[in-house]
Amino acid sequence: MNPLPTFPLFSPGRIVATPGALALLDKAQKSPWEFLSRHLRGDWGDLCQEDKAENELSLKHGFRLLSSYPVTDPESLWIITEADRSVTTLLLSSEY
Repeated sequence: MNPLPTFPLFSPGRIVATPGALALLDKAQKSPWEFLSRHLRGDWGDLCQEDKAENELSLKHGFRLLSSYPVTDPESLWIITEADRSVTTLLLSSEY
């Protein structure tokens, strides 16, 4: 596997977060930028190989991108960038 780039692979557009995502990050004392930076560099987090491959295809063809990062046990943070790259949303899987 190639090392992650040090620069963003795509534009996030407008960055927004749900109240649930912000509460989780606050509870875990984590910065949203820690996870957003990984997402923008193509580190898709805790996804199966099939979903990571789908993201690679989506990156090349302009489809929606999804990342999932464990924050606390058992809660994870999802980050979704829309296909048109207009908005990137930080949310909980239960808020999808």
